[in-house]
This record gives sequence, structure tokens and C-alpha cells, in this order.
Amino acid sequence: MRPLRIAWTVYCKELVDALRDRRTLLTVLVSSVLMGPAVLVAISTLVASLEAGAERREIYVAGIEAAPTLRNYIERQTYTVREAPRDYERRLRKAELAEPVVVVPADFEAALRRGDAPVVEIVMDSANQRSQAGAARVERLLGGFNRERTAQMLALRAVSLDTLEPVQVEERDLASSQTRATQITGMLPYFVMMAVLYGALNAALDTTAGERERGSLEPLLMNPLARWVLVLGKWAAVASVAMLIAVLSSLSFLPGQWALRSDTLAAMFQYGGREAGMFLVVLLPFAAAVSALLMAVAIRCRSFKEAQASATVVMLAASLLPLINVFSLGSEEPWYLWVPALAQNVLMTHVLKGEALTPAQLVVPVAVCIVATVAGVWFVARHLRHAAVRG
Repeated sequence: MRPLRIAWTVYCKELVDALRDRRTLLTVLVSSVLMGPAVLVAISTLVASLEAGAERREIYVAGIEAAPTLRNYIERQTYTVREAPRDYERRLRKAELAEPVVVVPADFEAALRRGDAPVVEIVMDSANQRSQAGAARVERLLGGFNRERTAQMLALRAVSLDTLEPVQVEERDLASSQTRATQITGMLPYFVMMAVLYGALNAALDTTAGERERGSLEPLLMNPLARWVLVLGKWAAVASVAMLIAVLSSLSFLPGQWALRSDTLAAMFQYGGREAGMFLVVLLPFAAAVSALLMAVAIRCRSFKEAQASATVVMLAASLLPLINVFSLGSEEPWYLWVPALAQNVLMTHVLKGEALTPAQLVVPVAVCIVATVAGVWFVARHLRHAAVRG
């Protein structure tokens, strides 16, 4: 039991030092406690602004004076017709105008009387996401005007409208409300993983390269104890910080739901104790593996700054790997579960969708994290042993 007592002593010392560091403590508090409510508030604010724009039921039209028939239809649909500003194109490009603009030709009514089809433009800027989101709503409104005119013309000729639509088409969405919500909240797993990564980063670098730079690592190595015992205590402290951030981040979404400003999103985003628990099942092994890998990268560096530069590779890989799931447009391959960071992002997305995780889905990522943890701890212990021999 003596090696375990030594490892426990090292663990307590490193953990106290890590939490004394204001930079680490600030990272823990900001990235975990405040992250959940902040992200949810930002998302719900965006959704609420889009909903508010839809509830105003306003439509901007240029040249509406040439189309009294169209104005009558729009107003009967309880929309308010607004005159488009003269410089609407410039304002759309600069995102100063959040709604698309309908451009009506001057001969609109004359073309309708002749039986021609006047060209009505819906002007928006695809880089202006709010105007792009409103374009579909305006297109549906104009489509209703077309159907009404067609029905009137056919009724005058005693022709049933069903002759033009022999088949009725109806959509049936198989996605649940939680699944639809992930189209908006699907970024939450990414933020949680980044919080765990940056929380482990400072502690991992400080307990390895930081101690070497301060000159406190070499005296520690002069003690007659097995290197794996020393490394085990250090790794446990770093992993504890990372796991603490994982716990606080996962739990922060529970009170964070109270800050949702969109009723629609609040009804769709179902995150409770079960979801928080499943997040932790996925995140805790990942936090342990990341801590070991960051220590393995930093132990070879002579200074804290050099270790930060070297750890950038790990951070970059962990931030880019989840994007594979984004680029695949939702389709998942079996090998995703074998890739750290990507596997965690995929599994947490399943949790947000309300899907149960099977043991087969959990075994592979957990096993990969265990192997990465053991390899990282072994590498650090081996490096310290060789450093002591050279010294």
C-alpha cells in the first residue's frame, strides 16, 4: 500500500497547486459553470429574434402600388405591407435589412389581365442569414397567391382544381422534437469538449513543463520512489480538474434551460438528469485520456511556452475531428467510434436526440480512452525514468 499512499500524497499536492492557480481556477469557473447558460442564452436569443420577425408578419415590397390584387391577398393573410427602402440592395448586403424584399413589375396587373405570368422577384442575400431565412416564408406566401388565382380562373371555366393536382402530396417528418432541436443545439457537445480540453491543458502543462521550468521537477526525481507512482499522482490531479469541468459543464445545462428566451426551443430542448448522466459517461473517460496525452506532449518540453506550442497539435486535432460528423451531413460510419473527440461528439449528439446509447456504442470509445490513458501515463513515466538516469 506504500506506493498508493505516495501517489495519493502527490495527487493532493498537485490538486491543491492546480486549484490555487488563478488561471486554472478561472478556466474551471468560466468554461464550466457559465458556459452552459451562456451558450443556451445565445442560441435562444437567435431563435427568439427569428420568431419575433415571423410574428410581426411584415413583408417588404418594392412597387406594391402596381399590384393592388397582390396587396389585397397579402393583407387578407394578416400581413402588413411595408414599402421597401430605396437602397434595399445595399442594406441587404450589409445585413442592415433583415427581411427579403419582393420586387413587383410595373405591368403586374396588366400582365394578369392578359393571362401572362408577371415575374415577381424575391431579393435576398444568402450571406445575410436572416434575410435568407425569411425568403422561404415569402415564397410560400406568393405561392398561396398563385394557387388562389388559379382556383378562381378554373372556377370561372367550371373546371375543378383537382384536375391540376391529381395526386395529393403530404409530408411526414419522422424526427422527434428532440431530434429537430439538435439542428440548433448540436453545437453543445463541441463546447463541452473544448471546455474539458482547455481545463486539462493548464493543469497538464503546469505539472510537467511548468515544474521543469521552475526547477522543482529535478529535486522531486531525486526521491527514491517509482516513477509510475509519481506520474500516477500527477495524472490523477490533472484528470480530476478535467473531470470537474466535465461534471460542472454537463450540469450547467440544467439551470441553463431557465434562461431560454424562446418558447419553441424550450419545448424542444429536453435535457434532464438522464442526459447529464449520459454526458458524464461519455466525457469522464475522455477527460482522463486527454489529461494523459497532454502530459505526454508537455513532458518533453523545457518551458511552459514550448509546451503550449506543442500542445496546440492536440488541441487542433480535438477541435477539428468533430467537424467530420458535420461534413458527413449526419451519416455516421462505424469507425467514428474509434476516433477520440469524434466519438464523444457523436455519442453526445445521440443523447441530445433522445436516443439510448447501447453498450456496443460505449465499449469502443471507453476502451480507446483507457488505452490512450495508459499509453500517456507510461510514456511520461518512461521519460522521467530516462531523465533521472541521464541526470
